[in-house]
Amino acid sequence: MPRARNQQISLSDTPYYHCISRCVRRAFLCGEDSVTGKSFEHRRGWIETRILFLSQLFSIDICAYAVMSNHLHIVLHVNEIQAKNWSTHEVLRRWHSLHKGSLFTQQYARGDTIPDYAIELAEQSAEAYRKRLSDVSWFMRELNEPIARQANAEDGCTGRFWEGRFKSQALLDDASVLACMAYVDLNPIRANIATTPETSEFTSIKQRVKAAKTGSQPKALHPFVGNEHKEKNEGILFKLTDYLQLVDMTGRIARQDKRGSIDLSLSPILQRLGISSENWLTIAIQFEQNTHGVVGQEQSIQRYRNAQPRSRPNKRCCRLLA
Repeated sequence: MPRARNQQISLSDTPYYHCISRCVRRAFLCGEDSVTGKSFEHRRGWIETRILFLSQLFSIDICAYAVMSNHLHIVLHVNEIQAKNWSTHEVLRRWHSLHKGSLFTQQYARGDTIPDYAIELAEQSAEAYRKRLSDVSWFMRELNEPIARQANAEDGCTGRFWEGRFKSQALLDDASVLACMAYVDLNPIRANIATTPETSEFTSIKQRVKAAKTGSQPKALHPFVGNEHKEKNEGILFKLTDYLQLVDMTGRIARQDKRGSIDLSLSPILQRLGISSENWLTIAIQFEQNTHGVVGQEQSIQRYRNAQPRSRPNKRCCRLLA
């Protein structure tokens, strides 16, 4: 039996999550129908555009994403502090970009004169919206449902577009976050639909490489801030150049279908992650096969289990290879 979503998402344990949604009708939805030759590749663009749009509204940062022909991967960082600091007007502005809200929230947002009971109701609604705008389940709902309706309208049909609930994995530490991001960014190369990270369409790695050429980082993606900012909670605590090098080298090995060692110039970042070169390849190339519901290094898994003393031993907790 699947675990309840509120048991899979625990911000007290980690703000990072890897989410996966798969299509019901497989490649006929986003890729190319090999029988009729009809292409649905444009739908991958719909999904990428929606991801980047939602990143501007939710207090959820996008670390990595890859839109494939029959599924999508996305690594999310929940920024609870940001949502708590929003004013009521800011919450309503963001929510009204997605939904109409109620009559009272619309009036409140416009600054209309309304009775006290209406102000109270509008503020209560805003607090509910605030929670939704920092909720992984709501993010995935706002991502998947509009795409399903748009695709069904194009096909002139009804019914499911996605396979039930999205799958989520909690990423407990820096090692699991970086490994999962690399796995997601390399999906097109592993699927043999791209030859290099920078030519991987509908991926975060292409966005990062494009921005890096101008000496910047994509505004829609969670930034790399380097190791010197460990006291801050505003980005990924590694250098972007280190990460791009690591992904590029891992991608080269993945394309050659080898389990060789990684170039020695990349060893410092792996040492900081606490992962050997050989085991990095196992993780970054076969992340889903080797991990399940909760992912982290052994000490992170132990802390997670200690924080949930009433739960049974969780076979879905997976230790990253050290």
